[in-house]
Amino acid sequence: MFVELRHLRSLKTINETGNLSQAAARLHLTQSALSHQIKAVESYFGISLYLRKNKPLKLTPAGRHLLRLAEQLLPQVEATEYELKRMAGMEAGRLHITIECHSCFEWLIPTLDTYRQRWPDVEVDIRMGNNFAPLPSLIQGDVDLVISSDRIVNDALYFAPLFDFEALAIMPNDHILSQKHWLEPVDFADQVLITYPVATNRLDIFNHFLNPAKILPKEVRQSELTAMLLQLVASRRGIAVLPDWVLTEYLHANYVTARSLGESGLYGTVFAAIRKREASQAYLLDFIQLAQQAMLEKRTGSKA
Repeated sequence: MFVELRHLRSLKTINETGNLSQAAARLHLTQSALSHQIKAVESYFGISLYLRKNKPLKLTPAGRHLLRLAEQLLPQVEATEYELKRMAGMEAGRLHITIECHSCFEWLIPTLDTYRQRWPDVEVDIRMGNNFAPLPSLIQGDVDLVISSDRIVNDALYFAPLFDFEALAIMPNDHILSQKHWLEPVDFADQVLITYPVATNRLDIFNHFLNPAKILPKEVRQSELTAMLLQLVASRRGIAVLPDWVLTEYLHANYVTARSLGESGLYGTVFAAIRKREASQAYLLDFIQLAQQAMLEKRTGSKA
């Protein structure tokens, strides 16, 4: 039998992400290794699985046929694996999470509800990383997983990409800056900037946009809750910067207006950082996979 579970997982992940690079990151493979997997199946059967000129990649009839097998078989395999781990007593552990992404609570809490059902004996705790350095705490063993857009080079840590995002400036619909196609740092000089209660040296808008241009906003105001922050913006108390995925429903409802930061936009990636020596722990890897899946479903609006 030529088709293996890894082929099915690869096919399903490519279908979920729409491109090889994101799929490879989720599967912890290089893009060339993932491409080689797919080409090996195509070569063996003499078929094409994808219409490669399409972006996002689209499945051929043969590819859709194999995807149906993956969707039927993989959940059964995963369920059996979880049961075997429980029988072997591998389900116990500790998952103390530190989060540096305020807006991530929107997907984190539902993800943890699912996670607790699957790993009831894992001790789960969450705390914000506002008042201490989360990554050094991760290295020291005080926490077990850090959700952050800051990636550092450290041999002791492994950073699993959860999702990419664009940071967007948001403003009232009738704001003068809404007439621009994108914003430049100087546009913030006479504005009140509303942020989460985080030091400015830990905010992307300052580190990657305003500080390099030596520009500061007229005033910085803070709000802890995303909904309140958006309400302050809509009521003309200031402007703010939030990741694109938070804004989808608000933009569809015409609640606020969003503009890119710079002509090319300001992009980032949210990572789950864990200790490299624990990168094979099933209960950690399952949380990462659930988080990736939660964001995929939030973006597409449906279960993958």
